[in-house]
Amino acid sequence: MRVLLTGGAGYIGSHTAVELINAGHTPVIADNYSNSCPEVLNRIKEITGVEVEAHEIDMCDAEKVDKLFATGAFDAVIHFAGLKAVGESVSIPVQYYRNNIDSTLVLLDAMTKYGVANLIFSSSATVYGNPERLPLTEDCATGGCTNPYGWTKYMIEQIIRDAAKANPNLSAVLLRYFNPVGAHASGRIGEDPSGIPNNLMPFISQVAVGRRTHLSIFGNDYNTPDGTGVRDYIHVVDLARGHVASLPYCASHKGSVEINLGTGTGYSVKEMAEAFARVNDIPVPYQYAPRRPGDIDACYADPVKAKELLGWEAQLGLEEMCRDTWNWQKNNPNGYKGAN
Repeated sequence: MRVLLTGGAGYIGSHTAVELINAGHTPVIADNYSNSCPEVLNRIKEITGVEVEAHEIDMCDAEKVDKLFATGAFDAVIHFAGLKAVGESVSIPVQYYRNNIDSTLVLLDAMTKYGVANLIFSSSATVYGNPERLPLTEDCATGGCTNPYGWTKYMIEQIIRDAAKANPNLSAVLLRYFNPVGAHASGRIGEDPSGIPNNLMPFISQVAVGRRTHLSIFGNDYNTPDGTGVRDYIHVVDLARGHVASLPYCASHKGSVEINLGTGTGYSVKEMAEAFARVNDIPVPYQYAPRRPGDIDACYADPVKAKELLGWEAQLGLEEMCRDTWNWQKNNPNGYKGAN
């Protein structure tokens, strides 16, 4: 299949491009590089031997998106494009609503106009808000989101469900990610956030490589075994393979379906920092800091539905997450900038 990846040069998109190529598909990347780097295209070619078609496009630009679809002949779209930092979304909510929702509306218009019927959406476990029970199943209550980022994902899910009801040809898989970490085993692509990392693992690895003096653990008074937040961390390669597994399912059914992509195991922030230090034999000093707005005690998945519908389950564990993160960071101490 010829698959458009919006935001495809980003962390999850780049790993998905590699896994799509490995599975015999043809990814096409559309990205404005606001939180990614064109260098990733060279790295994808290095890993796969394939030069990926790429277009520098802001997915909110309806005219440019229309031109892309006019010549694209896509069989499916995987929609990654969007702003994604929980804490930042609390500070600049309007930008999050405008960017994330507008890009989706522009995309759906183009898909309808050009008859592209298969959509996989990069959603998030944040749609569950403060979980009513754990582990989280797809029929758990959504809404009550604790930050604007989560609300954008919640609203976009509803937009896509409504679009699928109105258009009997549209098939949509709404993948609710838990917490992606790790990197490709080659060490050539990985997570490279702009500025201060908002996610845990890049912060840990930047401390380990000497770019930062210590890890700040935001809150040690949560209702968890060690007082730090508990999350379901999933290796990004497993997550990418979940998208590949979604394609044939998406193409074989109509309507919309929500599917968790997680491991089903929760680890605390403190456990992750200590595991990284142990696996890689490198110190990760940390200090406790006040809670961040929008964070919750614990969140982890029941991944059974993904196994039943997609034949997918996570294969890579905590050791691989820590090892591959460090392999990426130590070989790319400044990320893609200035690396060779």
